[in-house]
Amino acid sequence: MNDFEPFFRNPHLLTLAGNFWKRAIDEPRFPTREVLYETEPGTTVIVHENRPAGHARGEVLLVHGLEGSSLSGYMVSLAQALCENGFAAHRLNIRGCGGSEHLTPTLYHSGLTADALSVLRQIRVKSSAPLFQAGFSLGGNLTLKLAGELGPSAAGLVTGFIAVSTPIDLAECVRRLDARQNILYQQRFVRSLRRRYLRRHAADPGRFPLNAINRVTTIFGFDNQFTAPHFGFGTAANYYKTQSALNFVAAVRVPTLVVQAIDDPLIPFSLFSDPRLAHNPSIRLRAVAHGGHLGFISRNRPRFWLDPLIIQWITEQLGMARRLVN
Repeated sequence: MNDFEPFFRNPHLLTLAGNFWKRAIDEPRFPTREVLYETEPGTTVIVHENRPAGHARGEVLLVHGLEGSSLSGYMVSLAQALCENGFAAHRLNIRGCGGSEHLTPTLYHSGLTADALSVLRQIRVKSSAPLFQAGFSLGGNLTLKLAGELGPSAAGLVTGFIAVSTPIDLAECVRRLDARQNILYQQRFVRSLRRRYLRRHAADPGRFPLNAINRVTTIFGFDNQFTAPHFGFGTAANYYKTQSALNFVAAVRVPTLVVQAIDDPLIPFSLFSDPRLAHNPSIRLRAVAHGGHLGFISRNRPRFWLDPLIIQWITEQLGMARRLVN
């Protein structure tokens, strides 16, 4: 796997570049199809699907981060790269995201694996091709948690998992967000969460009471006042304790790639030395010195370094699977 030469060495500039760098799907070659998946009674999620011509070498479910969507840049560029290399990409909008608030009566949270699992199972019914899941940031936590929840049984469904810039310990990462240098990220997330919640309140004030939401200024405050009670966790502390992927990774038993920048401003890199992750032979950690948070913009081409890295790893897993069969 090629080394990463960052476009910038400042992690905040990389994070911003990763967020704002324009990316696009070649729609004439790989047209986007909107697919609705009912994942549980009363909840439907929107998945944007892009397929290569002919038979796909594999199917890859992509899961975005906090307040992202299927249109997030890293989702779009990876979908394009996957299709160019013969894979089908399924860009999942986490429940309520991507304009789907009217399709579910609930919020979402960082450990809500049921929707992704349901979509994986429904894709498997339609296709016998190898199936992978790739998650980014919050979606990475969700992906690693699901891999751990499935344990050995994942092998009957998924060939491998990928997690990128993953807050594997939610409490530690929320504390990191409180750092002075991260105030802009915190403010952006909180504003987006508040706007989403106010829309939910307008549609169903009984289910989504205001509870002085305009006084919430931190992710912890939002989770403690809204996310945790809404899902029955009680407090943010209990939500973080029960839903952090770090508590599940020891049980991962299928090939899993974890990509992490050491200088990620939102995630302490020391978390990845935890023996539950570091000593699991099914998990490969690809750490790079620079990259910020989802900011893997390369000085050289290909510009989006992460995409060929993931495709190379997926291709390696397919080769290993074929050798095992033979």
